[in-house]
Amino acid sequence: MTVAFSAKEIAAKLEKQFPGSVIESTEDSLVVKSESLPGIAAFLKSAPDLEFDYLTGITAVDYRRYFEVVYQFASTVRNHSLVLKVRSYDRNSPVLPSLVSVWRGAELQEREIYDLFGIKFEGHPGLKRIFLWDGFPGYPLRKE
Repeated sequence: MTVAFSAKEIAAKLEKQFPGSVIESTEDSLVVKSESLPGIAAFLKSAPDLEFDYLTGITAVDYRRYFEVVYQFASTVRNHSLVLKVRSYDRNSPVLPSLVSVWRGAELQEREIYDLFGIKFEGHPGLKRIFLWDGFPGYPLRKE
C-alpha cells in the first residue's frame, strides 16, 4: 500500500517551480491551473524526490458549475501517492491538456472521460468515442 504524500508539501515545491499554478491545496489533494498541467505532470514524474512514475487513474466529476478531472498518481520507487485535480469552467466546450505524452496510460482513460462527459483533451493522439456510437446525442454523465 502506498502512503499519501502531503499535498501541501508538493504545493510548495510546485509554487517554486511553477509560480501561481496551484489554486488550492489540502493535505489530501491539489487543484492546479489547467494550463500548467503538462509541465506539472512532467515535473511530478521526473523530480528525484517525487518520482510519480505511475498514473493509477483518471476520472471526472460534474459539479454543475464546473467539471473537475481527478488524477491519481503513485510512485513505485518511493511508495507514495498523490491526488491532483484540474477544473474546466466552460460547460459548452470543456478542454483540458492531455497527459498521454507524459503517461501513456492516460490514453484510454481520457477517451472514456471524453465519451461520457464531453471533456476534450487537447493533444490527445486519438480522441474519439470509446463506448457510445459517434451519433450519440450528448454525454450521459453530465448533470443536465
